[in-house]
Amino acid sequence: MFQFTANYTDLYQISMAQVYFNQNKHEHTAVFDYFFRKNPFKGGYTIFAGLEELLEVISNLHFSEEDLAFLKKQGFTADFLEYLKNFKFKGNIYSVKEGDVVFPTRPVLQVEANFVEAQLVETLLLNLLNFQSLIATKASRIRLSAGNKKILDFGLRRAQGPGGYFATKAAIIGGANGSSNVKAAQDYNLPVAGTMAHSFVQSYDDELTAFRDFAEGRPKDCVLLVDTYSTLKSGVPNAIKVAKEMEKRGEKLMGIRLDSGDLAYYAKQSRAKLDEAGLEYVKIAVSNQLDEYVIKSLEDQNAPIDVFGVGTNMVIGKPDAALDGVYKLAFSNGKPRIKISENIAKITLPHKKQVYRMSKENGMFSGADVITMASEKEVDKMYHPFEAHKELNLKPFKHEALLQPVMKEGQAILKHQNLTEVADFAKYRLSLLPLEYKRFDNPHIYKIGLSAALKQERDKLIATYKLK
Repeated sequence: MFQFTANYTDLYQISMAQVYFNQNKHEHTAVFDYFFRKNPFKGGYTIFAGLEELLEVISNLHFSEEDLAFLKKQGFTADFLEYLKNFKFKGNIYSVKEGDVVFPTRPVLQVEANFVEAQLVETLLLNLLNFQSLIATKASRIRLSAGNKKILDFGLRRAQGPGGYFATKAAIIGGANGSSNVKAAQDYNLPVAGTMAHSFVQSYDDELTAFRDFAEGRPKDCVLLVDTYSTLKSGVPNAIKVAKEMEKRGEKLMGIRLDSGDLAYYAKQSRAKLDEAGLEYVKIAVSNQLDEYVIKSLEDQNAPIDVFGVGTNMVIGKPDAALDGVYKLAFSNGKPRIKISENIAKITLPHKKQVYRMSKENGMFSGADVITMASEKEVDKMYHPFEAHKELNLKPFKHEALLQPVMKEGQAILKHQNLTEVADFAKYRLSLLPLEYKRFDNPHIYKIGLSAALKQERDKLIATYKLK
């Protein structure tokens, strides 16, 4: 993993921390909310990812000697740098579970720490959570299109540098079955998969010899790329010859891969040729700029495809490229805090809070989360954040408290789960979300409301600051 130190942050975080230190405010307790303002991809939900890495990094976060030497060159004072020598995050973090389905404007995670600690983890937190949640959400949309067919992450070469490592992990949470990323597969105990490049075939004087040598080298997981020259005139016929030769040796060709052209047409033609040769067991994998829409089209055409190798569009979160997660102060030094804006969507919520999910008797999500004061256990009614006439009776629903302690006094208390367990949880939670929230075009909007107590506190602060 990338070696994070406390200098993995924005300069203004350290600048603000020094002022807090100079003014003797650095030990004042603050509560910050992490949330985002809109779902990516014009979708109806987001899959939360990145929590375990965040807790691991924060648990060990410190300033190295090299960090402090660099900060000295930037003009930070000697007494402040002396203070940073012993920096360690000792605060508390409350969060939803990794892999859960989350929605805009409501807290997904809360940090409760002194001002310096809370500021110095902000950039790191946003960097890890925004990116992984974006990719997990993209992967989940691809999974919805692919149904039960296999999805492989082929995106490392197109990812934004080392971000490809975390993209693979997030893609698995979202529903991918494996990856070509060897390092991530090693670290996360994932199925690793891959075929061959066109250059391998091109390096030989003839395609058949290339296929034979590859089959000899990889007899147990041999997948042949059949579109270097002519998919139907040479690629598939040569793959069939090699498959028959493998059968004589007691081996089986695992599959062929199509990487160009009309994938639905070539998949159908290839399947027919393979079946005619008695090779019904040989799988067909496809790649080449796949996303949820292309895969849905292929499925609608009944293309006989077994494996989708998805690269660029998944690991960079195309077309959005970023989740707009933010980190806002909600409480400090014994007082609730609020940010006022002419854009009502950017007015923040004060106080330490809890979020309850409303579920029906059958366990399905009702389509509503209510944000409350942290002290509230259950609420009977929720109110629209800005439209006073809109309210919802919550009595018929079961209440599930979503923000749970995951770090206490700087020590992670979250039980470790392997990546398969997190992915299974994400799959389960997404299954509880009704279909109208998962459709790609004009998804239903999940309701986020406030308890009466929280709304009253927020409105009171708005009125106070507008009078100043």
